[in-house]
Amino acid sequence: MQKKNAIQQLANLPRLINQSVGDALSDAFFVESILRNKNWTLAEWDALYKDFPNRLKAQKVKDRNVFKTTDAERQLTEPAGVQQSLNQLVAKYKNGRSFVRPSGTEDVVRIYAEAETQKDADQLAQEVCDLVAAN
Repeated sequence: MQKKNAIQQLANLPRLINQSVGDALSDAFFVESILRNKNWTLAEWDALYKDFPNRLKAQKVKDRNVFKTTDAERQLTEPAGVQQSLNQLVAKYKNGRSFVRPSGTEDVVRIYAEAETQKDADQLAQEVCDLVAAN
């Protein structure tokens, strides 16, 4: 019976969520249904997520088009080797993470970096800027 109930709940999702336009109200109802299903409060749900300090930067480049991404702009595919260097930089920082993507309108590369502390996030962002500028 539990499996049947779970299947029915999944089957009802398209009625609740507008996948075409990402309607915020339907998303809110979706979250509410999950919270009720799990018997969680908003506070319990909020406690599951820790927002790490982060830094956003833009690095001016000669040609943003040489930077190509994949995986929802979370991984660089070009220039060759830059993603591997980026991974090495990120590995130096506790809870480090960084994404690089070309701007859609300017000759800049957008850089997002996060880490355990704001100091580390700022340092990682600067190191990634330096890496991008060298390519």
